Amino acid sequence: MELQSRLEALIAPSLDAMGYELVRVQLQGQQRLTLQIMADRKDGVMMAVEDCADISRALSALLDVEDPISGAYSLEVSSPGIDRPLTRAKDFERWAGFETKLEAIQPIEGRKRFRGKLLGLDETGNNVRLAIETAAGGEAAGEVSIPLPNVRAAKLVLTDELIAATMTDQED
Repeated sequence: MELQSRLEALIAPSLDAMGYELVRVQLQGQQRLTLQIMADRKDGVMMAVEDCADISRALSALLDVEDPISGAYSLEVSSPGIDRPLTRAKDFERWAGFETKLEAIQPIEGRKRFRGKLLGLDETGNNVRLAIETAAGGEAAGEVSIPLPNVRAAKLVLTDELIAATMTDQED
């Protein structure tokens, strides 16, 4: 099993038991490794510094016992933030209507990078739909469908609309 998958399988149940959802696990760096864990609260409340500290303490103990990474590394726990990465199928549904940047692994219609309004998933739940814009006028040029397994990276674009929606969510 690939290290990334092993780490996700190891970390997700502990986060779940604590009331959090795993958003992303990423091991970065060459010389000095950093294990980045992004999590959301299951109750939808904005993550606080205390949440990250609680997760860090719990995962540090778990990772010390299981020792899945050879050598030294730093553990970094964070919330996804407003311009969050979209990593799970439900993220593409939850954040539909907002501007998104997406990079595909294999080219779609001759390109790998897309920016446009996220339309969610198609009826099969297997493809991300984006309304892409033209460079000149900003008018919708059409729709592109990218299979979920072909998504290398996707994230929300920080816009006034996204900030306003996030602030509204926190007031509820």
